[in-house]
Amino acid sequence: MELFAVKGIPEIKPGGNIPYYIEKNIGLIDGDIILIASTIVSKSEGRAKNLSDFTPSERAESIAKSFESLANKPKDARLAQAILDESSEILIETPFILCRTHFGHICVNAGIDRSNTGSHDILLLPIDPSHSALGLKKQFSSNVSVIITDTCGRPFRYGQVGVAIGWAGIPAHRDWRGKYDLKGNELEVTVQCILDELASAANLLMGEGDDGIPAVVVRDWDFGSFPENQDLFRKLEDDVVRKALHRWIP
Repeated sequence: MELFAVKGIPEIKPGGNIPYYIEKNIGLIDGDIILIASTIVSKSEGRAKNLSDFTPSERAESIAKSFESLANKPKDARLAQAILDESSEILIETPFILCRTHFGHICVNAGIDRSNTGSHDILLLPIDPSHSALGLKKQFSSNVSVIITDTCGRPFRYGQVGVAIGWAGIPAHRDWRGKYDLKGNELEVTVQCILDELASAANLLMGEGDDGIPAVVVRDWDFGSFPENQDLFRKLEDDVVRKALHRWIP
């Protein structure tokens, strides 16, 4: 496969036509996969906010005070409130806020970004990234797939990697169960997350700082035909880590 960085995309404003700017700067063909950073999707959807938009609750004030005691410097309770508003579940409150977003993604601080936010203080994730991905897919003139990406830390490892948070027109996984290894042993648990692997590859070209490359095109990728409607985020009944956290946190 080949990956192409899409350069020349301007600062996206609310209502900005992302597919127009992508197609203006690179020729697309049927079968391409377009990976788009969540930052520009959020900006186009008006998800850039100021901290003054949030009024801290007692819980937000309490969380901010806990962080102040740990960091020995002031923390803004309005940011804590923004995180609470964007979360359906708080798994850990200190030494960082680990939460589940309303669309199912588990991450730190509800994925709220404080860099590359333009004239605003913070940038929230899209409300429903897969819905956004489907809407973007329909706007392209070619028959393409769309993956919306973000960067995310991982337990037990240093550093962040690109991950998928929304998608349309592409399967989430390749299921290897029932296949065989080189020695003829049947694979029983291996399910390969195609979306995250492509997102991580694209993130190598997007960068993390002032690169200004919010979109990458993947071409000539073919991993077979699989059902598209697959879950990316584990349900509680299948998530042993969340269950353990529920038992651990009073």
